[in-house]
Amino acid sequence: MDIVVSGIRSTGRLHLGNYFGAVRQFLGMQRTHRCYFFIADYHSLTTHPDPAALKASSRQVLIEYLACGIDPSIATIYRQSDIPEIPELYMLLNMHAYVGELERVVSFKEKVRKQPDNVNAGLLTYPVLMTADIIIHRARWVPVGKDQEQHLEMARNFVQRFNRFYETDFFPEPYPFRQSDGQMIKVPGLDGSGKMGKSEGEAQAIFLSDEPSVIRKKVMRAVTDSGPTTVNTPLAATITHLFQLLELVSAPDVVKHFLDAYAQCNIRYGDLKKQLAEDIIAFLSPIQEQIKALEADDARLKRVLHDGAEKSRQSAGHTLQIVRELMGFNS
Repeated sequence: MDIVVSGIRSTGRLHLGNYFGAVRQFLGMQRTHRCYFFIADYHSLTTHPDPAALKASSRQVLIEYLACGIDPSIATIYRQSDIPEIPELYMLLNMHAYVGELERVVSFKEKVRKQPDNVNAGLLTYPVLMTADIIIHRARWVPVGKDQEQHLEMARNFVQRFNRFYETDFFPEPYPFRQSDGQMIKVPGLDGSGKMGKSEGEAQAIFLSDEPSVIRKKVMRAVTDSGPTTVNTPLAATITHLFQLLELVSAPDVVKHFLDAYAQCNIRYGDLKKQLAEDIIAFLSPIQEQIKALEADDARLKRVLHDGAEKSRQSAGHTLQIVRELMGFNS
């Protein structure tokens, strides 16, 4: 059975972008693959979070993993920082990663532009830690968004380099797991300028735990244009984000109704936003019920993390033992 590894940074709550971009894939894969899903708390250190906030956000990600339907009885759920083999493998891989190639990573250059006062070594070597996360379990498949494809390509490069240098085929090359239609889902933000994500601003993201009143307020403030002026005009780029969100959470007849209204130049964006907000609320309702129940079940959360760390360390320990032997370190 092929192994799958993927994780979400513990920088707070999950949003619709996380759900449709990763978690929904997790739900299908956990019954067909050997899956390791982790809370990436080490990765969040690149932004220097407060220790109390880091602990709380890690707990929240775990709650929302479970609320969405990830089943710890068939998939391994763990916290990155509970697996000491990961930072050791990360350190060893860094010896085969070169500054020049890391500096050319698009996401690193973007972070340098956005946060020039916090260009730390963790940001630079993010792809190396991501590689360690994947190959610690010798995974073949990784559910990732479009923005992570370059990191996964680098992971393959590091694997190839390691295997070639130590004359082994121990590590398989990891590839992105794709939906059945071959496309990775990129969920747009409410401002229409890019993907939904915390780094782009909380106002343009719908979080799984957002109250209905918050969802309505955010959606009603979503960016639109002045509307079409010619019949059968193709959707303008300034409004496609709302229709993309509508397609994710609304019934097909609802989507068709607003597409037809747009085509006939009689669309009312206020009505579209109201419908979208109510459909998001309805979509999230069962997840939010589970979130509230899990928030009060601390014993279950601790048990999931304990069991996940134990199972994950068995796999990670085996991998690291072989790596150390290949690199010339005695057991």
